[in-house]
Amino acid sequence: MEYSFKEIEKKWQSHWSKNQTFRAEENADKPKYYVLDMFPYPSGAGLHVGHPLGYIASDIVSRFKRHKGYSVLHPMGYDSFGLPAEQYAIQTGQHPAVTTKENIARYREQLDKIGFSFDWSREVRTSDPEFYKWTQWIFLQLFDSWYNTETQKAESISSLVEHFETKGTEALCAHVEEQKDFSAADWSSMSEAQKEAILQDYRLAFRSESTVNWCPELGTVLANDEVKDGMSERGGYPVVQKKMMQWSMRITAYSQRLLDGLEQIDWTDSLKESQKHWIGRSEGAYVNFKVKGSGQNIKVFTTRPDTIFGVSFMVLAPENPMVEELTADIYRSSIKKYQEVAARKSERDRMADVKTVSGQFTGAYAIHPFSGKEIPIWIGDYVLASYGTGAVMSVPAHDARDYAFAKQFELDIPQVVEGGDITKEAFEAKEGKIINSDFLNGLPVQEAIKKAIEKIEELGIGQHKVNFRLRDAIFGRQRYWGEPIPIYYENGIAKPVRLEHLPIELPKVDAYLPTKDGQPPLARSTNWNYDPAKGVVPNGEGFPLELTTMPGWAGSSWYDLRYMDSTNKERIVGKDSEQYWQNVDLYIGGSEHATGHLLYTRFWHKFLFDIGYITSEEPFKKLINQGMILGYSAIAHREDGTNTYWSKNLAKGKKTTPIHVDVNMVNASDELDLDAFKTWRDDLKDAEFKLEEGKFKVSREVEKMSKRWYNVVNPDDIVEQYGADTLRMYEMFLGPLEQSKPWNTAGITGVHNFLKKFWRLYTANENGISEEPATEKELKILHTLIKKVNSDIENYSFNTSVSAFMICINELSALNCNKREVLEPLVVLLSPFAPHIAEELWYALGKTEGISLELFPECNEAFLVENSFEYPVAFNGKMRFKESLPLSMTKNDVEEHIMKQEKTIEYLGGKSPKKVIILPGKIINIVV
Repeated sequence: MEYSFKEIEKKWQSHWSKNQTFRAEENADKPKYYVLDMFPYPSGAGLHVGHPLGYIASDIVSRFKRHKGYSVLHPMGYDSFGLPAEQYAIQTGQHPAVTTKENIARYREQLDKIGFSFDWSREVRTSDPEFYKWTQWIFLQLFDSWYNTETQKAESISSLVEHFETKGTEALCAHVEEQKDFSAADWSSMSEAQKEAILQDYRLAFRSESTVNWCPELGTVLANDEVKDGMSERGGYPVVQKKMMQWSMRITAYSQRLLDGLEQIDWTDSLKESQKHWIGRSEGAYVNFKVKGSGQNIKVFTTRPDTIFGVSFMVLAPENPMVEELTADIYRSSIKKYQEVAARKSERDRMADVKTVSGQFTGAYAIHPFSGKEIPIWIGDYVLASYGTGAVMSVPAHDARDYAFAKQFELDIPQVVEGGDITKEAFEAKEGKIINSDFLNGLPVQEAIKKAIEKIEELGIGQHKVNFRLRDAIFGRQRYWGEPIPIYYENGIAKPVRLEHLPIELPKVDAYLPTKDGQPPLARSTNWNYDPAKGVVPNGEGFPLELTTMPGWAGSSWYDLRYMDSTNKERIVGKDSEQYWQNVDLYIGGSEHATGHLLYTRFWHKFLFDIGYITSEEPFKKLINQGMILGYSAIAHREDGTNTYWSKNLAKGKKTTPIHVDVNMVNASDELDLDAFKTWRDDLKDAEFKLEEGKFKVSREVEKMSKRWYNVVNPDDIVEQYGADTLRMYEMFLGPLEQSKPWNTAGITGVHNFLKKFWRLYTANENGISEEPATEKELKILHTLIKKVNSDIENYSFNTSVSAFMICINELSALNCNKREVLEPLVVLLSPFAPHIAEELWYALGKTEGISLELFPECNEAFLVENSFEYPVAFNGKMRFKESLPLSMTKNDVEEHIMKQEKTIEYLGGKSPKKVIILPGKIINIVV
């Protein structure tokens, strides 16, 4: 019987869908296991073979856990808000929902063909109003909360108002940028607008003037991780720093808890280090420097107050609001020009660029708080407005960037830590003795830090402080295709829409661009006002609604919770469902989300835990970052200045330009289909081709799989030619899950041949499946595999399992094994990897229930114990033949047996041995 993979896979995919085989159940009698993939953005390009890598791995684990008796939740959905669909809408006028729906249909078709065991009944889409109703609900909870630093949790804003009404700010423990000071009487005398302005400084979702990455071409604010080298990651458009009123999330309130939580989860060290660095905890002090001739102070944060006597100048961020007031008229023009240049760089670029040294003197001076010396005040783009106070006290002798700045502008470099040669470079040691520092002289660094802080607090010029690099997360986007922010403005005061009016759905607009006066696209709607009694009403009634939308990370910050209870209309997730599934046991996705999605999700979960809606602070117990499948690019060589192409080996020594070729026009022998190539582009019609042995060969190069390099391989083509089971096993066979590895379609035939050989093991024997007991050798082969596969899946070493399967099938085929005792557990072992062929053979074995819930085989170590040994038999130390004997035989029995063998008699040649040396389980040596 032939292995007809197309029919088999179509048959079982239909069966699984019709019977909802993989529907998750909250079964109290079973342990739970929740496996999640970072859900995809459905682009128009569809999937290439690199995309399913993580999905295949998670599917193997999901199927394995079902076999182990777990109730498994393995859902899938779509991160369907975002820029690509909107950009397409701007170009074509087509509503983003239309293209998104089409793209999702394409993705679903491709995913179904690969045979994933997703519970599609729980599918979510972030752009579905029934989903983003709850994203808006979470936003309103954040808006209605503040962070109590005494209880270390979020609390209702009403409790803060009550505190203000009875005590003002007295004894208030709250996370706030600048501590307030007012009485209960002061509070009661304030207007509604004044009160709300103060509350905005405490709310966890708040509106304030922020410096943002503004992309004029895209018409929106971008997150730091969406900007590269001063350009937008999507589209490559210029990005500038701009101040604007913007919605933000006060993630900084959770900085320490986000750090502490990393110790409770099983993530890679590199991923944890990324988050630790991004959060950036540092301990030090705030210090105030008076500005000469002014009543103002420049407040700085320093982790090294021990070096305060080494301060020789100060540097402010170009966008620091104090710059305008401090700048002397003579320098105003130069300052403005410098600010304009700095505004074209992202914060990330400014932090990364350590080679370029630039700055501008303001003409102002600060007074050193201890020495009383005048210190020049500069601006420089290596100082960021969003970190610390947007100002630094520069200690050039002991900080590399300050040192470079001082050298560039010929500023003093006083040494205050003993050691190093500051004529050559900064001495950045964190140990040593303090010098040239008055009351700190002679103290080691750590003692000096402590004493400096004590003195700073004693003189009232500063205070001890734990600081974090983490900044509050910009939340608003000046775009259309995103969740509307459920806020309206009554007399300019931001107010939450009523919960019963959620979701606030996206309105119709006549175009998806910002308005002529720069307002976001939602300003184009004629039906975008709000009446607290009626909900959304036409413009002219009620009050204006917020015009910005939420960023892409909003929906993805809680989608794991919605999968637990995706149709609940009363809560984001029902209590019973959340308590059963609790959190994700295994999360698989890309490492590029370390400081974006993964950090925001942890923040939102901690908040929802605080307000009692979920029972677990951390969303993901274990996280694996899968590597990339790289493209195996094909490159033709065009001679410079001509339209002549030279075959790979003929191009050597010639001046040529590499031209990427569509890999689908190249065969396994690297030969280019010239007829297809000539019709690929107009400029190739008249090209001349220099062949070697009648063939045109291309060079190969491993690169990121991308349409740009024409090296994308469509999984549909692989499934059509070899089948989904082959694709699944080949992707696992390529190498360890976490590593990147190149795709080479030529290598897939080996895996396909393995599956055909596996099929023949069950179908080729004319006597069918034997009910005879398996031999010891057959059982040893089987249980060796059982032990290996169980261990490999538990350790996510899927590539070595595929190799083990191949070895096992070769050994069983050599024995012509057709025993049910071996073949039944064998097909269950293969099921997580190649589910279609496994399901087909399971029914062929006479089973009437699906294979997915069959218990996974357990290894019986007794079958792995060695009962015999193949002795090397040597004559005078030279091995002549081998003989397999039971390990239970005594030395005398071994000697008696071996002396009777024909080969022994032959090698003795009639002579009597002087000695027979027998080392049990090792060697037999006959001395002649």
